Amino acid sequence: MKSKTKPVSVVSGDSRRLSRRQLLRTSAVAPLGLITALAWAGQSSAKIEHIELFAVRYPTKGYFKFFTGPGGSYGRGAVIVKITTGGGAVGWGQSIPSPMWSYETLETATIVMRDYLGPALRGHDPLDIDRAHEVMDRALAPGFSTAMPIARSGLDMALHDLAGKLRNQSLSQMWHRPRGGPLKLSWTVNARTLDEAQKVIDDGYSRGYSNFNIKVAPDPKFDVALAGLVRKCAPDGFLWADANGGYDPATALKVAPRLADAGVDVLEAPLRPNRISGYQALKRQGALPILMDEGVVSPVELTEFIRLKMLDGLAMKPSRCGGLFVAKQQIEIILDAGLMWLGSGLTDPDISMAAALALYGAFGLNKPVALNGPQFLTADVLAKPLTIKDGSAAVPDGPGLGIEVDEEKVVELMKETTNSKRIVI
Repeated sequence: MKSKTKPVSVVSGDSRRLSRRQLLRTSAVAPLGLITALAWAGQSSAKIEHIELFAVRYPTKGYFKFFTGPGGSYGRGAVIVKITTGGGAVGWGQSIPSPMWSYETLETATIVMRDYLGPALRGHDPLDIDRAHEVMDRALAPGFSTAMPIARSGLDMALHDLAGKLRNQSLSQMWHRPRGGPLKLSWTVNARTLDEAQKVIDDGYSRGYSNFNIKVAPDPKFDVALAGLVRKCAPDGFLWADANGGYDPATALKVAPRLADAGVDVLEAPLRPNRISGYQALKRQGALPILMDEGVVSPVELTEFIRLKMLDGLAMKPSRCGGLFVAKQQIEIILDAGLMWLGSGLTDPDISMAAALALYGAFGLNKPVALNGPQFLTADVLAKPLTIKDGSAAVPDGPGLGIEVDEEKVVELMKETTNSKRIVI
């Protein structure tokens, strides 16, 4: 990827631009998680001097439907973000686009950060994360919701990492919450046959996992058989079915009771998020707790979907929301509404996974989390890998995200997997 600016056409929605604070007021939600530190205000050495982007593809193992597409195997694409202040302080983040899960790709995430979001943040106070999101809102107009949230999430994570290092605080300390953890992990079963599923289950058990999430849809007959197999193998484990919006409303209403009978505990994203009446019908049916995921980007739509009685809970993904700032707000909205939430991800590599672990640990999540990067990815860029043992992950302990990125590993992975160059903004 070249750092030279290229013309990019942008189509924006018709909705009026509101500031992040106005959006939150619209949702009846006060700004949450605002990081302020007046001691640094006005000090040029604490301002963002430049941002660097590294486009990489983490090598993968095993079958996972989101790693393939028209061009074959994509690997796990990511844009690693490094933000540096005038005083030399550094924060790291990671955007993890997935073209088979959303419209964002490795290329679009790189361009959006290079030409729009990144330049808007230069000279900004990294401790004012609330304001940073307002700046990014103005740099790229929203559509139905926040524009390019996965691209934005990498910058948000790097800002949190940098703010924590400047204040010598972990994320949980900045949020005035306990660190939490360790967190139980869930093993992903995305199988094309029951024989293949059995091998995946056995592999999970051999690595200390006893809780499973299964990919379902569009074949309800196979899905029920798969759920029954996993429940038989894990009679006491938490079993979570994720359809990734793959059912139509009629099929979802028929299969939900059958999945419940087979031992499924929750059903995530049975429909696409614009199927409002379908979600309402599934919630009224009550066969399983219905969790939403795709399409819940900002606090605005989450609050509206709750008011419309579309969901029993939410599967959290910081990358889906534009980063930790909004993900934290969404958890607080869910808790205030008395609904359930689960922690998941987008096959997060090490940096993004560290951010998710910090968030889920700080809010005391007691259900297994579907962070399956360790299951499917074979590379890392950390000086010291995340601690994962017997199906559990420790929450990193230290300032910011609590990790140390090995920049030499980053550059090597970039050269080996994308043959691109570091972009400096």
